Amino acid sequence: MKLLVRNLSRSTTETELRSVFEGFGSVQSCHLVMDQNSGGSKGFGFVEMPKAGEAKAAMKTLNGKDLAGNKIRVKKAEEKQEKE
Repeated sequence: MKLLVRNLSRSTTETELRSVFEGFGSVQSCHLVMDQNSGGSKGFGFVEMPKAGEAKAAMKTLNGKDLAGNKIRVKKAEEKQEKE
């Protein structure tokens, strides 16, 4: 299950984000979305967890929690629609 994590502190690293989610189970992938001009974080990223139960537990527990001074928002990522 792919999760969208929003409202991250610009100083939060992928390693920190991964470690928070690994508290709920295995993390398949984790990446922050970076600004191409500044090279800094845009304040959101994606975490992919192979087991839906673990992902749902992480989403429920971490949504609204404080991480590096910001209340993060965690929800299921929407699948991108293919253009015809």
